[in-house]
Amino acid sequence: MLSAFMENFTFCGEVNVQLEVRNASRYIVLHAHRMHIEAVRVAEDKLAGAVRVARSFLYPQTQVLVVVLNRSLEVQRSYNLKIIYNALIENELLGFFRSSYVLHGERRFLGVTQFSPTHARKAFPCFDEPIYKATFKISIKHQATYISLSNMPVETSVFEEDGWVTDHFSQTPLMSTYYLAWAVCNFTYRETITKSGVVVRLYARPDAIRRGSGDYALNITRRLIEFYEDYFKVPYSLPKLDLLAVPKHPYAAMENWGLSVFVEQRILLDPSISSISYLLDVTMVIVHELCHQWFGDLVTPVWWEDVWLKEGFAHYFEFIGTDYLYPGWNMEKQRFLTDVLHEVMLLDGLTSSHPVSQEVQQATDIDRVFDWIAYKKGAALIRMLANFMGHSVFQMGLQDYLTIHKYGNAARNDLWNTLSKALKRVGKSVNIQEVMDQWTLQMGYPVITILGNETTDNVIVISQERFVYDSDTKTKDSGLGDNSYLWQIPLTIAVGNTSHISSEAIIWVSNKSEHHRIPALEEASWLLGNINQTGYFRVNYDIRNWRLLINQLTRNHEVISVSDRAGLIDDAFNLARAGYLPQNIPLEIIRYLSEEKDFLPWHAASQALYPLDKLLDRTENYNIFSEYILRQVASMYLKLGWPTNNLNKSLVQASYQHEELRREVIMLACSFGNKHCHQQAATLISDWISSNRNRPENQQCSGLHQKKHGQQVKGGDPATLLCGIEASREVQHPSVESSVQKRHGPIGVHPEEGHKNNPRNETPLLREQAEKAGAVQPGKEKAPGDLRVTFQYLKRSNRREGDRLFSRVCGDRTRGTGFKLTEGKFRLDIRKENSFTLRVVRHWNRSPREVVEVLIPGDFQI
Repeated sequence: MLSAFMENFTFCGEVNVQLEVRNASRYIVLHAHRMHIEAVRVAEDKLAGAVRVARSFLYPQTQVLVVVLNRSLEVQRSYNLKIIYNALIENELLGFFRSSYVLHGERRFLGVTQFSPTHARKAFPCFDEPIYKATFKISIKHQATYISLSNMPVETSVFEEDGWVTDHFSQTPLMSTYYLAWAVCNFTYRETITKSGVVVRLYARPDAIRRGSGDYALNITRRLIEFYEDYFKVPYSLPKLDLLAVPKHPYAAMENWGLSVFVEQRILLDPSISSISYLLDVTMVIVHELCHQWFGDLVTPVWWEDVWLKEGFAHYFEFIGTDYLYPGWNMEKQRFLTDVLHEVMLLDGLTSSHPVSQEVQQATDIDRVFDWIAYKKGAALIRMLANFMGHSVFQMGLQDYLTIHKYGNAARNDLWNTLSKALKRVGKSVNIQEVMDQWTLQMGYPVITILGNETTDNVIVISQERFVYDSDTKTKDSGLGDNSYLWQIPLTIAVGNTSHISSEAIIWVSNKSEHHRIPALEEASWLLGNINQTGYFRVNYDIRNWRLLINQLTRNHEVISVSDRAGLIDDAFNLARAGYLPQNIPLEIIRYLSEEKDFLPWHAASQALYPLDKLLDRTENYNIFSEYILRQVASMYLKLGWPTNNLNKSLVQASYQHEELRREVIMLACSFGNKHCHQQAATLISDWISSNRNRPENQQCSGLHQKKHGQQVKGGDPATLLCGIEASREVQHPSVESSVQKRHGPIGVHPEEGHKNNPRNETPLLREQAEKAGAVQPGKEKAPGDLRVTFQYLKRSNRREGDRLFSRVCGDRTRGTGFKLTEGKFRLDIRKENSFTLRVVRHWNRSPREVVEVLIPGDFQI
């Protein structure tokens, strides 16, 4: 029973815990943190008398409540533990916390929970570890002007004369505390029902519901529940699923069973005006959280060391589920490579990496296991597993795993054993545990080297070693070269020539070096390993084979699949970067790009070229490099051109891959100094600013270098290629520069933190923007907070060109001389009721801080 007092942001509660004693003890220890304990009582079932409590105390160092009894609890007896307590509805984003929004000029508050991974203990005393599953029956008392939500539906509501209501919720199935949830708010909702009768509701601010901003999320949620029920052959386990859109949240979303919570910017949109990238972002977050209703909620990892068992699966199914919704987008076969595989291999190739399964000894260790290694490497290993098992057998194994362990906990060995049994049922014998332990319990990944054997026809030499970028480490650390780093590698391989490529064969590589016979390997034939990049490793070849592959790409690149072309580019550049391959090989590979019509190889090339650009930027040979890149880009840039204003067109009907390719080519052209690209960019943004054209509400405005999930996100309007304005009240939306917003985030940072507080619902006027965010109250001169505005435009090797573009964009609104900027952040200070001052602060690597102020009239339309 919990009573929420929203007027002073406090709550009080009464917890009743049924205990079954397995070992006699005078002590009861459970988790509790940042609360005041008013009373503790222990009784032997409901009829027998009380067991006297000698004392109880909180121990903050380990976040526990210790109850000391006068006598020991007896084995195989049941006891009731009652705790009465009170606490604050915090103004931080963990435990039971408060949030707010403005409607019709009035600020409204709500309370919502975020318990994962160890914050349920801040809301009620409990056994706050995933292994301790229990059933929960929750009651919430609140003012009648609010509603309450929890994991289960409301059974009964009791209305009192003093304007209070108590909602009693149905009892939950067995579950862990970290995905228990409740909320107290005055939201409204829309609902739909799945074929199996699950009621799906989306709760949000009344104005958002009225506009239909949640309709897209609601509709795809219904379809996705039906998809997962069919794929897993396990029904969704609860009678309802509520989606709650809140103004602020520490992560993009949280998969609470039956009550999933999303930050507004990751669930509300208008498909008619939002960009494709934004729609894709929202879609994948929803797909991810719904997968957790099975992997995480229904079957929960035993302990946090195997958090990848739920996060890796949810991340992998982001692409499988999105392919179900949009089959033509080829997310799993193509976009998975750029957004997951290539990204995480950059991190995992560092000596500072760590295994997917990490040892967790104490609560402070838990947050660090929620990083890109758990999410992305976990997903990549699951994808490799699905491919070498065969997708139908893999699916059958997952169905068995969920059926066997539902409402319980499972460890990685439980998954491996179930998948091995699924393989045996189809006549295959692979010890999945033996294979996968090498991939999950040691860090990094191998590079496979395939060499032709000059003495024996049709025989190749295949060797493996751990891939690392740091050449000094390879020399100093002899451990990198010995058998301490060995993998059982499912290497797929194919033979090709100028007009044909053979079907793939699989070779299991288990030793440091092996000889294998390859049929039909002729003099002019080339070898290709890791077909479609389904494996989590890189492949290197002898120079002769690299030359044959380069010639093939130049003559007829379509013989090699899109995924393999992207894989060759990514492998070649990274092998060269790490010293395994001469630098000229990757640069020769991209010579064919002028004929490339697919997004994926262009993206792989661009992600490799930008770091090279930074490396060579100030060298005397930079012009040779940039001119070479521009020659590869020129024909495709002219062919694709710039996007037209498509604000009123349907997103889903647009050619997603075509628009992504266009943006990739434009960014390369502008980044490497194409003059027409610079002129067009400057003209578009200048015209846009001077046109007084309001930006439609909810339209994404993304800067060129703004990131999501480690990838670049671009808006749909031409001007959004240059201008990214993110406005939020700092008091309400703390600005957090997290790893997910950069291309390569640090290991050990929670991936979903990058989603938080990344507002996308821009409003037309800066003034309106400030008022809606609550930073400016109408008629007030000073704001309790301020707005953060980010202005980003294309990177330039010539700083003079940057000055010229900035002057053209801002005109006479700039004050100050000697201002130089390639990418900067503006802090918006509200000085007067009718004007704004943009204060630009930039730190250069080799010069002191530079500041310039830009005065923007209050009625200036962005």
